[in-house]
Amino acid sequence: MVFSIISRLVNGVKGGVASSLKGTADVASSIVSAVKNTTVSTLKETGELVKQGVDVPASIVKGAFAGVADIGGSVISAVKGIVSGTIQGFMEAGGKQEEAVRGSVGQAVHDAKELGVDVGQAAVAAVEGSVDAVKQVGGDTGSALKTSVIAALETAKDIGEGIYDAVKESLEEGVEGAKDIIEEIKK
Repeated sequence: MVFSIISRLVNGVKGGVASSLKGTADVASSIVSAVKNTTVSTLKETGELVKQGVDVPASIVKGAFAGVADIGGSVISAVKGIVSGTIQGFMEAGGKQEEAVRGSVGQAVHDAKELGVDVGQAAVAAVEGSVDAVKQVGGDTGSALKTSVIAALETAKDIGEGIYDAVKESLEEGVEGAKDIIEEIKK
């Protein structure tokens, strides 16, 4: 039951994002509102989905990546906007911040690997997108930063040691405060 709902969610978001962005010259600047609006409208239609936790934002990210790829957009330049739009839309629809951040960032890192783009670069963009989104909706940005760094690292670790090292290094160099969080979680 949940799998078929999630699968429909991925396909619905894919179609919604692709149609919203089709013909747009600057996909990167339009992606946040396209993903946010698609997320909000999709979740309003299927209200119970928000209770499914991290699977929902992860599915939205997966669908949004597929939608961007369908129109020939650059996935790596869209990562930050996809994560930001997903989190904003999910939280606006009643979802919890931690679930939104964990699901979105983790799926972004996973999809980056699947699509063959620079996973370290994607992780930095995903973390930045999550903090931006939480700031936009008035959430706890410090908590969002920590949750997103941890989600990126956990996902990278699941993918493989080389990916983990690349993501860790990229986050330490590219995200202010990430190095402190990484040191803290080592203890």
